Amino acid sequence: MNIGGKEVVGGLNLKLSRGDVMVLLGQNGSGKTSLIMAIMGFPSYEVTKGDILFKGASLLGMSIDKRAQLGIGILFQRPPTVRGVKLRQVLESAASRNKGFDLGKTADALSMTDFLDRDMNFGFSGGEMKRSELLQVIAQDPELVLFDEPESGVDLENVGLMSKIIGNFLGTGGRTGLIITHTGYILDYIKADTGCVLSDGLLHCVKDPKKIIQDIRKYGYGKCLTCKG
Repeated sequence: MNIGGKEVVGGLNLKLSRGDVMVLLGQNGSGKTSLIMAIMGFPSYEVTKGDILFKGASLLGMSIDKRAQLGIGILFQRPPTVRGVKLRQVLESAASRNKGFDLGKTADALSMTDFLDRDMNFGFSGGEMKRSELLQVIAQDPELVLFDEPESGVDLENVGLMSKIIGNFLGTGGRTGLIITHTGYILDYIKADTGCVLSDGLLHCVKDPKKIIQDIRKYGYGKCLTCKG
């Protein structure tokens, strides 16, 4: 996979079955965000070899909105701000095919009720933006959810709030999740099936993500690159 003609991820094979939750770790610049942006179909991320398959269909050449309609959702590391568009409008559009979505109840659970009639993410704190993003993902009701550092910019109290809701969301409907995390706090609230480390375009140390994080804290990422487990 290339960005601006430079290869950032190469030779990577990743498979997630329905209902799996995988945690992806790695140093800054290792290609974690690039990987999920490519899965979502952002045009700057060019897949030069191989394929991306979802529900048996190739995603290559498919637009972002088509991938979303197919059942893929993303929670951005740095959510965009949209002036002139109310959060409520975005949520109502996202939930147009999700008949079971209760806007009032879900917004209240995420402490976002007072933000519904404000411009999307404008003037929001980092934590408020992340809760806004999570609210939008739940409204969309995707089958595969890509979480790019959901704890980033969120205070400890709201990390717990968000993580519990993410765990409940992933635990229903056979949803599949790919979660990028640096802190590992989210693992106190969700059950992940496996974890791995992305480095030099390859996956290393595929095992229990809590054990991986413990090793990183003790030994750094160097040990992960020699891990055979």
